[in-house]
Amino acid sequence: MDLFRRSLFGFSQALTRRSKQISIWLIDVGVAPAGFLIACMFTYSAFWPEAHLSRLALLFPMLALTGGIASLLLGLPWVKLKTYESFGIGGILPYSVILGAAALTMTLLPELAFPVVGTLAFTLIVLFLSYGIRMALLTMFIWALRYKKPQVKVLIYGAGTTGLQLASALKSHETITVAGFIDDDETLHRERLAGLRIHPGSEIEEIARNHEISRVILAMPSISAPKQAQIGRKLQALGLEVQLLPSFAQLIGTEVLVDRLTPLVPMAFLGRDRLDGSLPSGSSAYMGASIMVSGAGGSVGSELCRQILACRPRKLVLFEVSEVALYNIDRELRELCNDKVTRIIPVLGSVTDARSTRQALDDHEVEIVLHAAAYKHVPLVEENPISGLTNNVLGTRTLADACVKHGVKRFLLVSTDKAVRPTNVMGASKRFAELVIQDMARRSGRTQFSIVRFGNVLGSSGSVIPLFKEQIGRGGPVTLTHEDVTRYFMTIQEAARLVLLAGSFSDDASHGQADVFVLDMGKPVKIRQLAEQLIHAAGYTVRDGANPSGDIEIKVVGLRPGEKLHEELLTDDQDLKKTPHPKILRAAENPATGLSIPGAIQELGRLAALGDANTARKLALDVAFGKADPAPFRVMTAANQS
Repeated sequence: MDLFRRSLFGFSQALTRRSKQISIWLIDVGVAPAGFLIACMFTYSAFWPEAHLSRLALLFPMLALTGGIASLLLGLPWVKLKTYESFGIGGILPYSVILGAAALTMTLLPELAFPVVGTLAFTLIVLFLSYGIRMALLTMFIWALRYKKPQVKVLIYGAGTTGLQLASALKSHETITVAGFIDDDETLHRERLAGLRIHPGSEIEEIARNHEISRVILAMPSISAPKQAQIGRKLQALGLEVQLLPSFAQLIGTEVLVDRLTPLVPMAFLGRDRLDGSLPSGSSAYMGASIMVSGAGGSVGSELCRQILACRPRKLVLFEVSEVALYNIDRELRELCNDKVTRIIPVLGSVTDARSTRQALDDHEVEIVLHAAAYKHVPLVEENPISGLTNNVLGTRTLADACVKHGVKRFLLVSTDKAVRPTNVMGASKRFAELVIQDMARRSGRTQFSIVRFGNVLGSSGSVIPLFKEQIGRGGPVTLTHEDVTRYFMTIQEAARLVLLAGSFSDDASHGQADVFVLDMGKPVKIRQLAEQLIHAAGYTVRDGANPSGDIEIKVVGLRPGEKLHEELLTDDQDLKKTPHPKILRAAENPATGLSIPGAIQELGRLAALGDANTARKLALDVAFGKADPAPFRVMTAANQS
């Protein structure tokens, strides 16, 4: 048998397309007389009705000629054998009907008389004989083509139309064998489809183990993507490879294949109207100036650079610690810069490095610094307090100190609403940085210092919107830290415009203090409401007690360490002042009494050098709330001055 199979494989490989077509045509030529012979045997109830065969001998070549012509007219030699698996006997029905009609016409002659019942039998015999020979050849050739080729057994999840079509298509595959169907519809269990058993989902593990199945193909394009993802994760947990069969709409391009999430309009969940269109650009304050943006490759920093570029500065210095981020923003801005007015200068450096900050300021005669470089992800900074405090506090002091010594005209710190009464290291580090800037403002003669406090920036790296979108794309669940948690939101464009305006609002009255600018962002938004809006915007439904058959579940996982239920934008000791724009507020903060910021900075540097994370965390929180004992700091400061 092995020798026969090997020989058949060699023969099939040697056949050209032309020779295969001729072979199929010869089969169609021979099927007609062979079918008529079988019809005669049945009609005259004899194995070899010699007398009738002699009388009807003329019909045999005539039917063979008719069969050959009909085959060519219908193009049957050019139809691949595997096609008949999908179309069945319907593919050669016209051929059988033509031969039956030809036989009926010929047998009307007296000398060729043949019963009408026999002619009908002849038509059916030709139909099944032609189909049967083709299926036998296909089966034999598939058997030969699979010779010594590794076979992959698969299960098809979904016993619907798509699953049936897939099973039919895979029947003739050289290396894939369909072992059966899986479906969650209980009415289909134990039935058969395309000759294969339909099993319930609970039997997958047993079937996969018994039949050595390593792959499952999901053939359910009509169900939602989250449900497909849920099924896929369950199968992957069993160690099975999962493949998804797209719908025909996806294949022809009328439906996105991977990401079904629709574009989201920010104002849909801001809880207010967008303001970036109504905020002036403040371009006159930046035109012709040399400007440096720290953290230029970040979400806010990169948008700042785009908007500054439209103000036509003389130089735009991109100060960034990440090589990849610096490369990307530098390339993007050079493509956007159509004139030679602005010189774009990428600088790879860290704000904690005094040498690189001084060199960047000196080499490019920087006049305005927008400090957006910071570690901002609450859980990461909570786990890495020394790194977060070093970058956010000591880095701010290093850069601000270099700006004062260089004579920079304006310095603006990008802060966050988490700096107000902070409960985590990240918020405490930003509040500490604000106090550093306020202390520098009181002791600086020329540099104007100011602070911009943001809410949550939509679409920025690590923000809740991309996270929820990713979770929805995976089929859920969407994780919520608390049912009642709320946040202020603003778009990246609003954030960048607020920074630029705050810089332009600085005036002579601002000397000696660092005012805090905030945007009137309306009412805070409930995060659960935001999650529901995102799920609905993606075309799905929320799965909960009221709708157990929904697509995406919202799961409450509990507040993270240091996370607050509600954020604030202003502290109690900040007096609000008017600005040239009604939606931008200026808060003049009273200086902290009895607290030596230089001493606190020195102590933080000492703790960072020792790697004492717990004490550094406590120091930052104490400074943020003005509770730090000033005595040790005053002693250290006096010792340094002496």
